[in-house]
Amino acid sequence: MPTDAKTSSAGPAAQVKSATRTLDIIEHVIAADRPLVAQEIASTLAIPVSSLSYLLATLVERRYLLREGRRYLPGPGLQRLHARPSGPSLVERVTPLVQYLRNQLNETASFLVRVGWEAEVLVTQTSDHALRYSLDTGGRLPLHALAGGRALLTLLSEAELEQYFAASNRHVITRFTITGEQPLRHAIAAARDNGVAETDQEYTLGIHGMACIVHAGGQPVGALAVAIPKARLAPDRHDQVLDLLRRAATMLA
Repeated sequence: MPTDAKTSSAGPAAQVKSATRTLDIIEHVIAADRPLVAQEIASTLAIPVSSLSYLLATLVERRYLLREGRRYLPGPGLQRLHARPSGPSLVERVTPLVQYLRNQLNETASFLVRVGWEAEVLVTQTSDHALRYSLDTGGRLPLHALAGGRALLTLLSEAELEQYFAASNRHVITRFTITGEQPLRHAIAAARDNGVAETDQEYTLGIHGMACIVHAGGQPVGALAVAIPKARLAPDRHDQVLDLLRRAATMLA
C-alpha cells in the first residue's frame, strides 16, 4: 500500500512539472523575439533534451510554436490563448475591406498577416471570372513570392531582415521568383518607397499581385492584396487597382 500511494502521487507531480516546463518554453520563445534552436532552449531552461524534444513536438503539433529547420518561433495557435476583446476581431474588421476590393474590381482580394517567416491568409474573396486566382483561408504562404508577403516584409527592422535572410527558406516557385538577398532587398525598398508591393508571376505564372499595409490606430495590422491575371491587367486597369487598394488600406486608420 505505501508503494501504491507513492506511485499515485508521483504521477500528478510529473504532470505539473511537464506543464510548468511547457509554459516556460512558450514564454521563453516569445520573449526571445527571434527563432531559437532546441539546444538554446534546453540550456536556458535546464530541461533535459529528451524531455524537451517531446514538449517541442507537442507545441508544434498544436501550432503554439512553429518550426523552421532547426529553429522554433511563436506560432498562430497562441492567438487561441488571448481573451476575446469586447470589440470586433481583426477578421471582422478587415472583411469589409476585402469585400470592397472584390466588388469594385471583381478580382481576388485578400488580407494577410505575418506568422514567422510566412504570410497567413486571414480573409480572402475570389473573383467570379472564369480565369481567376484563389487562396485558401488559413493557408500559410512564403513571404518572398507574394505581393502581400513582400508588403509585410517592409515592416521588418534591419535586424529582423537579417534574421529573415539568415533563417528563411526562399524557394524558387516560378522562373520569375526573386530569392536572392540583394534583389529582394531592392524590391522591399521599392515597396517601402511606393507604399505598394508588387510581384509579377513570382508565385503563380500569369498572375500579377499588388498589396499595401493596413494600419489601425496608427499601428500596422496586416497587408491587403489583389491578384489579377495579366491578361486583364492593361495600364489603366493597373492604375485603377492601385488607387482602390490605397483607398481601402486607409479605411481602418
